[in-house]
Amino acid sequence: MLSTLSRKILMCLTGLFLSFFLLIHFLGNLQLFLPQEQAHLQFNAYSHFLSGNIVIKIVSYVLYASIILHAADGLMLTLKNKKSGANYQSDRRGRASKWYSRNMGILGTLLLIFLVIHFQNFWYVYKFGNPPLDENGNKDLFILVVNVFKEWWYVLIYILSMVALCYHLIHGIHSAARTLGLFHPKFVKGFKTVGIAYSIMISVGFALMPVYVFFTYR
Repeated sequence: MLSTLSRKILMCLTGLFLSFFLLIHFLGNLQLFLPQEQAHLQFNAYSHFLSGNIVIKIVSYVLYASIILHAADGLMLTLKNKKSGANYQSDRRGRASKWYSRNMGILGTLLLIFLVIHFQNFWYVYKFGNPPLDENGNKDLFILVVNVFKEWWYVLIYILSMVALCYHLIHGIHSAARTLGLFHPKFVKGFKTVGIAYSIMISVGFALMPVYVFFTYR
C-alpha cells in the first residue's frame, strides 16, 4: 500500500507529465487555425505521423497510465481526507483558501467525464472506426473534428471543461511544486505567475479551437 506522501508525489509526477502533454497537444492542434485547405491536409498528415510513430505510441501508453493513476490517486486521497475529517469543505482554512483548491475532486471528476467524451468522439473513432480518407490517403481526422465542433452543445461542454481545466491546473501546478520541494520562498511569486499564465494560455487556447471551427466552418 502506498503512503499518503507517496500518493501525493505520484499525483504530482503524473500531473506534471499530463501538463506537459497538454502543451504538446495544444501546439499540434494550433494547425486548426491555418487556412482551411492547408489545415485539412496538414492536420491529417500530422495525425497519421503520430499514429505510426513507435516513440509516440510508447508515450501514449505512458499518457493512458498517467491519466488512470492520477485519477485513482486523486480519488484515494479525497476519500482518505473525508474519512479522517480533513476534507476541504469543512476545513477551517476555507476562508483563506481558494474555492477551486477546496474542490479539486469535483473539478477532476468533471475533467475525467470530459476525457471519456473526448476520447470517444475522436480517439476511438480514429483508431477503431471507419473515418473517410483525404486526398493523400490519410484518415480524415480534420473532417471528424470539424463535424463534432459544429455541434453547439459540444462546444459548450468543451468551453466549460476548459474552465474547469484552468482552475485544476492553477492549483495543481502550485500544489505539485510545493509537494516536490520546488517552491522556494525567493521564487514564490514568479513561479505562481508562470503557473497561472500557463494554465490560462492552455485553457483559453483549447477553448478557442471549437469556437473558431463552429463560427468559421458553417
